Amino acid sequence: MTFALKSCVLALALMPAAALAQDVADTIYSGGPILTINETAPKAEAVAVGNGRILAVGSLEELETLRGNQTEDFDLAGRTMLPGFVDSHGHVVMGGLQALSANLLAPPDGNVTDIASLQTALKSWVSANADVVEKVQIIIGFGYDNAQLAELQHPTSSDLDAVSTDIPIMIVHQSGHLGVANSKALEIAGIDASTKNPEGGVIQRNADGAPNGVLEEYAFFNALVPMLAQLGPDGLKAFAVAGADLWASYGYTTSQEGRASGAVVEALKMVDAEQGLPVDVIAYPDVLEAQDYIKANVSREYSGRVRVGGCKLTIDGSPQGFTALRDRPYYDPVGNYPPGYSGYAAVTAEQVQDAVNWCYENGIQIITHANGEGASDMLIAALGAAQDKYGDPGNRPVLIHGQFLREDQVDSYKELGVFLSLFPMHTFYWGDWHREHTVGPVNADNISPTGWVRKRGMMFGSHHDALVAFPDSMRILSATVTRRTRSGDILGPSQRVDVMTALKAMTIWPAWQQFEEGRKGSIEVGKIADFVILSGDPTAVDPETLADLKVEVTIKDNEVVYDAETDKRRGDLVPAIPTLGDPQSAHRILHAMNDGLQVPKKP
Repeated sequence: MTFALKSCVLALALMPAAALAQDVADTIYSGGPILTINETAPKAEAVAVGNGRILAVGSLEELETLRGNQTEDFDLAGRTMLPGFVDSHGHVVMGGLQALSANLLAPPDGNVTDIASLQTALKSWVSANADVVEKVQIIIGFGYDNAQLAELQHPTSSDLDAVSTDIPIMIVHQSGHLGVANSKALEIAGIDASTKNPEGGVIQRNADGAPNGVLEEYAFFNALVPMLAQLGPDGLKAFAVAGADLWASYGYTTSQEGRASGAVVEALKMVDAEQGLPVDVIAYPDVLEAQDYIKANVSREYSGRVRVGGCKLTIDGSPQGFTALRDRPYYDPVGNYPPGYSGYAAVTAEQVQDAVNWCYENGIQIITHANGEGASDMLIAALGAAQDKYGDPGNRPVLIHGQFLREDQVDSYKELGVFLSLFPMHTFYWGDWHREHTVGPVNADNISPTGWVRKRGMMFGSHHDALVAFPDSMRILSATVTRRTRSGDILGPSQRVDVMTALKAMTIWPAWQQFEEGRKGSIEVGKIADFVILSGDPTAVDPETLADLKVEVTIKDNEVVYDAETDKRRGDLVPAIPTLGDPQSAHRILHAMNDGLQVPKKP
C-alpha cells in the first residue's frame, strides 16, 4: 500500500460514520485535470464518491480499491473538474425574472445598443409571447443600461408608449435599482405630477413636473411588485425554478437569495418539496422587515435544499445609476443632478445601528449592501459600536459590493473582521462608465479593490449580483483576473489577482463566508460531491481567454443537474411564463414578497 493510500485510508477511518455509509464508490471521476482548491493537494487524477460525499482523492490506481460491481466511471474526457461554485451574492429567485422577460441587455449578453433596438427587442418578445401577454396584461423587459445606449440616457415613458399604450410596460435597469414605466404602468401605479417621492426613492420628472417614466430605488420597487402580482401564485415559483436552473447552468451548486422576505423563503421550500431545486439556496431576509421570521428560521442546516443564513440590510443604491451614497460628489453624473450631488441613503443611521445591534445581540449573520464610501462609513460606525457593546459573537458580518471604497475603509473592515463580497465584474460591464462619469479616472482604478484586500491577507468573495448581470461564472473569473473593461482598458492593474486566487473567491472563500467551508468549496474527503466541469483548465489558458471557457456539466450531490449537450435553458432567455393563478392568491403572495421591499418606517 502506498503512503498516499495509507493516508487516504486513515482519513476515511477518522471520518464521521454519516459521511462513510459505504466504502465502495458509486462514481469515480477521472480523465482530465482536477483542481481541488485544497492547498495541501491542489491537483488530483481521480475522485471517488459514495452517498453524495467524497470518499477519496488521489491517483486512479489508488482509488481502484474503492471500486465495486455497481461503480460507475465518469470520464472527464480531457475537461477540467473543480468544486461547484458557491454564490457569494446574488438573487436567485428574482434572477428568474432574467429568464422570463424580454432581454434588453447590451452586447455581449444581448443586442440592445440604442432606444430603437430596445423597442425592437420588446416588440419581438411581445410577438413571441403573445398568448401570455394577452392573458396577464403586462410586458416586462430586463437589463437595459443607459450607459450602453447610444443616447447615453434612460428611455422614457414616451419611448415605451411606442410599444404599447394599452398594456402596462416596466423595463428594469441592469442594476436592478431603477426602471422605466410606460404611461399605462404609471397610471396603474398611481404616479402623476402630484405624487411625492417615496422615502428612499426618486420619481424623475419632466420640466413641467410630470413623471418621465424613470423610477429610482423605492419608487421603482413600489411600482414593479404590484405589476408582478398579476403573474399569479405560481409566478413566484416560476421565478425560483428559472433562477435556480440558470445558476446551475453556470456551474453554481450553492446559490443565494440575497434579499428575501419570509414569503420568498416559503415559496422556495414549496418548490423544493414539490419538484426539487437543482442547487442549494441560502436566503437572507430583510432585517428591517422580517426579524421575527429570521429569528425563528435562521439555521446552519438545510431544510431540503433551502436555509435561512441570516439577515440582509441595504444602505444605499446603485453606483452606475448614481444612487449609491458617496463621501464626495459624483465625478460627471449623466442626468439632471444638482451641483455637488453625492447620492443618497435608503435608510437612516439609526436604522442601520438598530439592525446591526439586533444581529449582534442575537448572534445572527448580517450581510449589508453598501456601495458608496458614505454607505461604508455608516456601516463601519455601526459595526464598531455593536462590537463595543456585544463583543464578537462569531457571526461573520459581510460587506456586499463595496464598489467605491477608500483604502482606510478596507483597514477598518479587516479590524472589524468583516468578509468582503466584492463585485469585480463591474470592471467589465461599467468600468469605462465609472472612469468617465461616476468616480473619475483616478478613483476608477480602485473599483472592487481586490488587490488592497489581498495585500492585507484577507479573503474575499467575487459575485455577480444577478439579476444585475448574468450569473456568468467565467465572466466573473475573467474580470477578477484581468479587469478588462468593455473598451479593452485595464482598470486598476494593481488590483488584479492571479487565477487561483480568483477561483478561491468563487469556491472555498464564499463557502467560509456562509459557514460551509467544512462541507463545500474544495474537493476533499468528506465534503459534498458538488462539482463543475469546464471546457478547459483555467490555470493553463491565457488569462485573456478565461471568459471563453464554458461550463459543460454541473453536478450536485453526485447528480448531474446541468449538461450543456442536452440542456439548452441557458440560451433560452424568453420562454413564456408557465403558469398563472387567480388574482386574489397572486396578490397575497406578491404582497408578502413585497414586505421585503417596502420603505422602512422611521423609528
